[in-house]
Amino acid sequence: MTAGLREKGLPRQRIGRSSTRHMYWTVAQLIAHHTSNGCNLQPGDLFGSGTISAPDATGFGSLLETTRAGQNPIRLVSGEERRFLEDGDELILSARTPPSQKFAQMGFGECCGSVHAAARRNPL
Repeated sequence: MTAGLREKGLPRQRIGRSSTRHMYWTVAQLIAHHTSNGCNLQPGDLFGSGTISAPDATGFGSLLETTRAGQNPIRLVSGEERRFLEDGDELILSARTPPSQKFAQMGFGECCGSVHAAARRNPL
């Protein structure tokens, strides 16, 4: 969500969508590597996999990839352009497993964060 989207009453805009099937290492391999040196990973611990990108531009995992390091900005429905996140932007990440008749669907809902201007430090 950006200031322009909020001002115009527009809904948030999806920038990308990917899947863990595009990861280089499986989750099982990541856990095995993580715990092989004695890390006491426990049930319920959050596990960061890093950026997950897809083979095409619709699923790139970061604005750095999507905009080709800022060279090709994306245009939002509000008319704004983004090369990188800006102060006031809100980023929402969500994840869930695909629907299945064998297993319950799981996910972590929405993880939201806002970009705030850096605090300036007074020189001594």
